[in-house]
Amino acid sequence: FAAQRHVLTYMEDAVSQLLENREDISQYGIARFFTEYFNSVRQGTHILFREFSFVQATPHNRASFLRTFWRCFRTVGKNGGKYPSICCSPEYHCLLQLLCPDFPMELTQKAARIVLMDDAMDCLMSFSDFLFAFQIQFYYSEFLESVAAIYQDLLAGKNPNTVIVPTSSSGQHRQRQPPNDCNPLEGVEASLFYQCLESLCDRSKYSCPPSALVKEMLSSVQRMTFYGFLMALAKDQGINRALGALPDKGDLFLDPAMDQEIEKLVAQVSGLSVSGPASSSADPANMPARNSPRINSPWKPLHHRRKMDAESEGSNEETDSSEN
Repeated sequence: FAAQRHVLTYMEDAVSQLLENREDISQYGIARFFTEYFNSVRQGTHILFREFSFVQATPHNRASFLRTFWRCFRTVGKNGGKYPSICCSPEYHCLLQLLCPDFPMELTQKAARIVLMDDAMDCLMSFSDFLFAFQIQFYYSEFLESVAAIYQDLLAGKNPNTVIVPTSSSGQHRQRQPPNDCNPLEGVEASLFYQCLESLCDRSKYSCPPSALVKEMLSSVQRMTFYGFLMALAKDQGINRALGALPDKGDLFLDPAMDQEIEKLVAQVSGLSVSGPASSSADPANMPARNSPRINSPWKPLHHRRKMDAESEGSNEETDSSEN
């Protein structure tokens, strides 16, 4: 159970952050730190503003990042009612970097290529198209690397007898040569392709789509291209539900819990900035006090805040010395 849930990964990260921020944590105790840390892991907020090596370290981290990206930027897609194609690959990459500063551009480009089917990375994509393609590329990154290698062997007339499983972490992405899918008559035999993928899913230690859904997808066609397969994965709602990070496409722009929190914040801001006729002449001292809601922030920004404080102190010293 511990290995399946990657408990050791989270324990090591918790201890590392405990040592890194021990001066601040000592003010309220180690027990409280571990409680809040693992609460953030359970809620999926522990990946905010973390380095990419941690964001992609476990399936739970990847699903949490996907869910956070959707919840933070779904309003971008909401505006797509008037402008169905609103952002290009570099712009989506900027959004990803707001949550993970060192997120690799290569992953963003690969996700965009699933949608665009070519190397025109400056073309516009709707939020929903990019999001579901990005989900497949990010969550199943190692699986797709192996699929690309198998597909190339089948195109070359080889029948892969061994399953190719990446041994490097997805943080060190290899340059994948995009298979030539320009001619619709090209591709590989779907039944043979599935046999190879079934063997891959059985042996791979990385996350793979459910074999039954892949079989259903490939059994409906005679031949399949590489990017046709990736697009089918991205559009399959069964795979989306099995992964469990994003809602169905029809509910993509609905998030009642988040909308309710936003409405509360807007109401609080409006109540502070706008006063009615009866209260405009009232004594401010008689106004009821408002308790601002506490927002739990991830632990990593605590370290960043300490670094900023240190830089601020250093700049003050330079100012003092210049005045002297």
